[in-house]
Formats: sequence, C-alpha cells, structure tokens
Amino acid sequence: LCPAWRLRRTAGWGPDLSMRDLTSPCPPQAFTVIDQNRDGIIDKEDLRDTFAAMGRLNVKNEELDAMMKEASGPINFTVFLTMFGEKLKGADPEDVITGAFKVLDPEGKGTIKKHFLEELLTTQCDRFSQEEIKNMWAAFPPDVGGNVDYKNICYVITHGDAKDQE
Repeated sequence: LCPAWRLRRTAGWGPDLSMRDLTSPCPPQAFTVIDQNRDGIIDKEDLRDTFAAMGRLNVKNEELDAMMKEASGPINFTVFLTMFGEKLKGADPEDVITGAFKVLDPEGKGTIKKHFLEELLTTQCDRFSQEEIKNMWAAFPPDVGGNVDYKNICYVITHGDAKDQE
C-alpha cells in the first residue's frame, strides 16, 4: 500500500495539509511526526505543535477543534490509520487522477512506458528513491513491452488494493 500512498503524494493527491512528512512514506512515521509529545494519542496540542514545526504559528482553536471533531474519540494509531485512509481514498475521484495520467498518454493507450514514468518519478518534484521505485514495480509490474497500466494504478490509488483489505 505504501507505494500507492507515495504515488498519491508525489502526484499531489493527498490530504490538503501539504505536510510533506505526514505522508512519507507510511502511516506509522506520519503518526510519530504528529504525536509530538509521544504519548500515543494525537491531541489538539500535538496538532498545534505540528503546524508550528511547519511554520504555521497562528492556527485558530476553532480550526484545531474542527480537526479533532473528525475523530469519534481519542486519536490513537488505529483511529489515525482509519482517518488517514479515508482522507487519501477521498482525495480525488478516479477520473480526475486518470485524467492527469492521460496527459502523459497522448495516444490514449491507457499505458505509459515504464522508463518514462520512472524517469518522471525519480527526477521531478518529490523524487522517488530506488527502493520506492522497486516497490512500485512490485505493486504495478509493467507488461513484457515495458508498458505500465496507469488505469490500474489510478484504481488502487482511489479504491485501495484488494490485498490491503484482507
């Protein structure tokens, strides 16, 4: 699942917080970044401290309260993971993400060449490491012609992988 989350983040499809560390590379690290006092529960002060660490010092109590109300109770790791997944799965509709990939597929084949996608992901914006590229190809292997089915990637980004649900 982490390669798909990483792909969401790299392509700009993720929570609207713009907190680079929060989605890199997987939820356990994100939880640790937000749980500033390391008590295993994310509270309002943890959120305030996280925003401050990112340079946003004057976060209103109302905004923090609204964020806290998104949870049904104390935000431990399990609650955080559920909320995190819901935010990511709801980031953009599948057709919007597919449309972004279509820009890279002028012939409309539904595929992108592996080497082209790999070059983009390792040289643009928030660059993938070689380990992340390896994980992505394990999750989304190209066909024998070196083509990557981006519609499958889009589906997993928006719906999750069946393996993740088990």
